[in-house]
Amino acid sequence: MNKNRLRHPYSAYAKVAALLVMVIGLVIGGGHGNAALHAGQTPSGQLRTNTQEPSARADSAVHPRIAIIIDDFGNGMRGTDEMFALPIKLTVAVMPFLSTSEADARRAHERGFDVLVHLPMEPRKGKPEWLGPGAVLSSLSDQEIRKRVEAAVDHVPFAVGINNHMGSKVTGDERVMRAVLSVCKERGLFFVDSHTNYRSVVGQVAEQMGLPRVENHIFLDDTHTASHVTRQLQRAGKWALDHKYCVTIGHVGIKGKETAAGIRSGIDNLKNRVQFVGISDLVKDEWKWNSRLIFP
Repeated sequence: MNKNRLRHPYSAYAKVAALLVMVIGLVIGGGHGNAALHAGQTPSGQLRTNTQEPSARADSAVHPRIAIIIDDFGNGMRGTDEMFALPIKLTVAVMPFLSTSEADARRAHERGFDVLVHLPMEPRKGKPEWLGPGAVLSSLSDQEIRKRVEAAVDHVPFAVGINNHMGSKVTGDERVMRAVLSVCKERGLFFVDSHTNYRSVVGQVAEQMGLPRVENHIFLDDTHTASHVTRQLQRAGKWALDHKYCVTIGHVGIKGKETAAGIRSGIDNLKNRVQFVGISDLVKDEWKWNSRLIFP
């Protein structure tokens, strides 16, 4: 029987075929009608319209998932080409208003990668020049914060969400985060808390505002060697096996090539046990996030 015919509920052939299988099921199965369910019907007798193959659904259910976010794109950073050459799906976090911001975002989109706005946000410590242009600061008014977030989103094409660059100070500031997340909600974006602050209020405020609570679990390159990155990726794999999924973050930059090499080395050991996905795939499935993006 052609399965594709069963996906069209108004097909006369499908209805007849389903009825015949139901009758056979009643005869063979003692009157419980189980065979009809195998023919693509719900218990109520309605034909299923889900176009995903059963094998794909089973594969998704079996394999835990890892979403790897790579931060700091946007300025022709070291390791950019190596990251784009990795044989897995990544999420590319692009800083706005830099020399290659738009080009990196477009390149990621063309590769089938997710794009985030890597929004500069004020840290507790650090040099101001590390932030980059358009940073969100705790001293700004709500109106100015909104203006800066909107400008950053407008400058990074194809973005499906935002994550914080630095930000250990403002991610603990409820007023500032409400202003940031209000733009996310209006634009159909989600926010990924990089967890540079273990007292962050982002997740709590996001939930209060009806947004998904998405958080980084493991930094891949907190020590900048390829071997350490490989070990951290194995940790991410274990986290995913224990919790169904894992969000993990690495970086391009001074040690970007080493981070890319460490990820590449760790992939083979995990590829048959986990699935590497974009952050939007994870957010849609785990948080049932189906918001439509709103572009300017």
